[in-house]
Amino acid sequence: MRKKKVPIEIATGCAVGAANGLLGGGGGMLCVPLLEKALKEDVKVSHATTVLVILPVCIASAIVYWTSGKFEFTANLPVIFGVVAGGAIGSVLLKVMRGKFVAVIFAVLMIIAGIRMAF
Repeated sequence: MRKKKVPIEIATGCAVGAANGLLGGGGGMLCVPLLEKALKEDVKVSHATTVLVILPVCIASAIVYWTSGKFEFTANLPVIFGVVAGGAIGSVLLKVMRGKFVAVIFAVLMIIAGIRMAF
């Protein structure tokens, strides 16, 4: 039964990686719903897995951006520090929050982001 999911997992990974490389981190917004809907993962598992799979993709994308002169590491240190601290806090909160509440928060953030991007 496991082997039947592998093509879907590979396709999901390709879509997430392409979105992340193209949008500079947008892969996470795509990864969560794909894990939940296409792979039938639990809400909390989807969010935790997204963090894990996005890390190497973000590192690879950052290297490409940095080597092409599109990213200044030292100028962004405060943001990097904030993201790391926020990520640690968020992962602790994920452990204690209900999956349904996490899904609602994610949906609201996606709607807000979509509206902001449209205008």
